Amino acid sequence: MKVIIIQPPLVQLNTAYPSGAYLSSFFKKLGHEVKWYDLSIKLFHKIFSKDGLTKLFNLTQNKALKLAQTARTSGDDNTFSNLMSYLSQSQAWINWIDLIINILTDGTNYSSRELCHRFIFSPDAPRGMRMNNYLENLNHEASVDDARFLATMALADIADYITAVFDKEFALIRYGESITVSETSFSQIEKGLSSPVLTEFYKEVLEDVFNPTSGLHPVVSESTNQKTLVCITVPFAGTFSAALYTGKYLKSAFGDSLFICAGGGFINTELRDCNERSLANYFDALSYDRGYGSYIDLLSSSFLNTAASQKTTECSSIKTSENPENKPDSAASAITNDRKLYKLKLFTLNQTYEHTDVNPDLQKLEDEYTASLTPDFTDIDFSEYPRVCDDINPMQRMWSDGTWIKAYLAHGCYWHRCAFCDTTLDYVKAYKPTKIQPLYESLKTQCQEKNVYGIHFVDEALPPKALTEFALLNMSEGNQLSFWGNVRFEKVYSRDMADFLSYGGLLGVSGGIEIATGTGLNEINKGTDLNSIVSACCAFKEAGILVHAYMIYGYWQQGDLDTINSMETLRQLYAAGLLDSSFWHKFVLTRHSGIYSEWQQGLHPELKPVEIKNAGIFAKNGLHFEGENKSEKFGRGLNIALQHWMHGEGLNKNVGKWFDFKTPQPNIPSDLIEKAIAIYEKKRDENFAQPVNPDKAFWLGGKLLTMNNTLIWNYKGELFEERIPSEQKTISEILWQLNPSSENRKKAVSQLKDVIQKNPQIQKLIKKFRGRGLCVL
Repeated sequence: MKVIIIQPPLVQLNTAYPSGAYLSSFFKKLGHEVKWYDLSIKLFHKIFSKDGLTKLFNLTQNKALKLAQTARTSGDDNTFSNLMSYLSQSQAWINWIDLIINILTDGTNYSSRELCHRFIFSPDAPRGMRMNNYLENLNHEASVDDARFLATMALADIADYITAVFDKEFALIRYGESITVSETSFSQIEKGLSSPVLTEFYKEVLEDVFNPTSGLHPVVSESTNQKTLVCITVPFAGTFSAALYTGKYLKSAFGDSLFICAGGGFINTELRDCNERSLANYFDALSYDRGYGSYIDLLSSSFLNTAASQKTTECSSIKTSENPENKPDSAASAITNDRKLYKLKLFTLNQTYEHTDVNPDLQKLEDEYTASLTPDFTDIDFSEYPRVCDDINPMQRMWSDGTWIKAYLAHGCYWHRCAFCDTTLDYVKAYKPTKIQPLYESLKTQCQEKNVYGIHFVDEALPPKALTEFALLNMSEGNQLSFWGNVRFEKVYSRDMADFLSYGGLLGVSGGIEIATGTGLNEINKGTDLNSIVSACCAFKEAGILVHAYMIYGYWQQGDLDTINSMETLRQLYAAGLLDSSFWHKFVLTRHSGIYSEWQQGLHPELKPVEIKNAGIFAKNGLHFEGENKSEKFGRGLNIALQHWMHGEGLNKNVGKWFDFKTPQPNIPSDLIEKAIAIYEKKRDENFAQPVNPDKAFWLGGKLLTMNNTLIWNYKGELFEERIPSEQKTISEILWQLNPSSENRKKAVSQLKDVIQKNPQIQKLIKKFRGRGLCVL
C-alpha cells in the first residue's frame, strides 16, 4: 500500500517536525511504500524566492500604494515611509532574496561568504525597518559576522510587508499560535481557506508536488482495488487551515482514490469530541493520540478497499437529525464494517462514525511500537531549512540557529500530575520509554547521512535514566552528537550528573518552573520544590549547560501579590546567573487538565469555569473561567522585564517598576535564591566528601600529566594541580582509563578497587578529584 505523509505549513523554519518521521518509520516497518512531504518548508521557499517576491510585489503594489496614501493623509508618516520603502526597493528585494536564503542555509546553493560583505555594507542592498534597527543598535562595528542576523531580520521585514498588505494571518512561524477556535464555528474557520497565501502560493506548492495531470502520479496507488492512505499531521492551531486546504485540494484532484486522515497535537487536544460533519469535505477520518493502533485497525479493515465503494452497508454511528435512521449516504458507501475503529473517527457528509478508545490488543501493539520505533528522516533534505538568528541570547539562539533532528526518549511524561497540563490525554499520561540503544544507533546513522549532528529531544520531560544512557552511548562513540531538550528541575540533577550529561553532549535544558514560589508550586502539584529547582539549575550552570525556564501567570487562584512574588523569584534567579532565558505564558484552563478533572470531582471551589452554550463552538478544549482577564495587565511588564534580564540588564531594578500601574511589593526574602544556592553548595560538597565507588566513577577531565609528584590536568577550561605520593603515581593512568570512551575502563575499575582495598587512605586523595574531572553517578 502507498502511504503519503504531509506536514502542512507553517510550523518551524529550521527543521522538520518529528511526527512525519515517526509515521514514516511505523508504516515502513509494516512493509508499506511511504513518502513524506514537508510542505511547510516548500511554502517558505515558494514565497521567499526570486519568483515568489516578484509575484508578491505584482499582487500587492496597488494595495500598498493605497494604504500608503491613506497613511499620509491621516498623518501616519511611519507607515507611509515603510510602505513606500518596500515598493521602491522591490527589485532589490527580488534580486537579493536568493542570497539572503543562501546565507541562512549555510551556502548550500552557491558560495555566499564573499557576497555577505556586500550584503552588510552595500548601500544598494535592501533594507527594512527591522534590518535598520538591528544595524543601528549594534554595540560593535558591523562586520560580515552579522550577516546571519541581518538576513534573519530581512525575512522578518518581508513577513511584516506580507502581513500588512497581502495576508493579515501570515506569520513566519505558527508554532504556538492560537486562533481562538474555542469560540469559533467551523464555518468561520472555513472562510480562512480563501486567505491569499493559501490561494496564491500554497496552491502552487500542492500543484508542484501533487499534479493530478501528470499521468500515474506517485500519490495514486497502482492497485485499482486499494486506496492511498494520506496522513496529514496537524501539531498546532496555526497549521489547521493549511491542513484543511490540503485535504480539500487532494479530494478535488484525486477523489475516492485517497483516504485522508488528520492527526497530531491539535487534533488530539481540540477535536476529540468533534462531530462536525463538514469535515468530510476535507478529511475522511481523524486519528487520535499516537496513531499506531488506529492505523493498524484501519489497515485491517476494508475502508481502504476501493471495491467497498460499491457496497452500502449500515454501521454504528451517531444519529443525526438529517439521517435519523443511520442510513449511509454515497460518501459513506466505503464503510463495510459494523464495528468502531480504535481511536479513529470517520466523517461523511451525513454522519460521523464514532471510535473506541478500548482495545487491549491494539494498545499493547501501540506500546511496543512506541518503544521500538526510531524516527526516519530519509525524505527530508535538511539543507533546505534556514538557520535563523533573531536574538543574541545563547539559549534563545539555540532554538532556531541549527537544523536539529527531532526525536524523543519517551512518550508522555513520567510525572504527569501538573494541575495545568492535559494530564488526562495520552501524550502526557501514557508514559512509555523507548529503547535507547537502537534509538542512538539510528540517530547517529541519520546524523552522519544528513550531515546534521544535533538532536532536539521533544519529550514532555526527559527521563533522567534514559538521558544518562543516551549520553553514555554518545561518549562511547566519541561524542559525535549534541543534544538538548525539556527536563523537570529536580534534585536528581546533581553536579555529578550534570557534569556527566554535559560531557556526553547535553548543550541546554528547558524546564517548567511555572510559579516560582513554594506555595504556588504546591498548588499546581508541580512535584518539586524551590530548593530542588535551584539545585538543578546550579548543577546545570556549573556544568556549562544552558538553562531556559517556562513561567506561567494568571492561574485561577493567583492574586497580584502571587504574580509579583513569582516575578521577584525569577529576577533573583537571573541575578544569580542560574538562568539564560525564559518565557512567560498566560494560564489557559483546558478541559483535559488535571485541575479541571479535580474541579469536576468537587475540588477547588474557587475555580469557576464558564461554559459557553449554543455558540456553535468547533474546538472545545480551551475553557473560560471567572476572573481570567484580571491578570492580563501584567503581560506587557513581565515580558519587557524578561527581555532585559535575558540580556543582563535591569537585574537590580524593583520588579514593580516594570509596570505602568501600582503593584504590591514582593514579600519574599531578598536573599531567597542566595540561601537556596548555599543549601545546594553544602549538599554538593558533602557528596564530594563521600567515598568513591569505582563502579560508578568516570573520568571526564583531560589527560593527567605528572611533573615532580604533581598531577596536572585541564577540566572545563581550568588547569588543576594535585600533589600525590610518589608511590601512587599509577593513579593518574587509572583515572585516565576511567574515561567513558576508554577500551580499558573495566580494567581500570578493577585496578581502582584493588588500590583502595590495599590502601583505604587512598580515598582521601581520590576525593580531591571530585568536581574537577572525576564524576560519580
